[in-house]
Amino acid sequence: MKTTAYFRSMKLRADRAAISDAWIERVIAYPDSRVVQSDGRIRLWARISEMDNRFLRVILLEIGETVHNAFFDRRFKHNES
Repeated sequence: MKTTAYFRSMKLRADRAAISDAWIERVIAYPDSRVVQSDGRIRLWARISEMDNRFLRVILLEIGETVHNAFFDRRFKHNES
C-alpha cells in the first residue's frame, strides 16, 4: 500500500495507531460511499464491523493509489437505500 509522509506521521498518533492496514485496504476495495474533492483527492468511507460499525474515512491522492489520510469519521452519515 502506497502512503504519503503525512499519512505515516499521522499514523503515529495514539488515536490512529489502531487503524489496521487491512481495514484501509478494505475501504479502498469496497467503499460504502465515495466523493471526489475539488482538489481531486478521493474520499472513501466504509463501515468497520470490528470497531462497532464505525465508518473509516480514507483519503487517496488524485490517482487513487496513495493513501493520504485515514481516520474514523464520527460525523459521517451513510444514506441507506
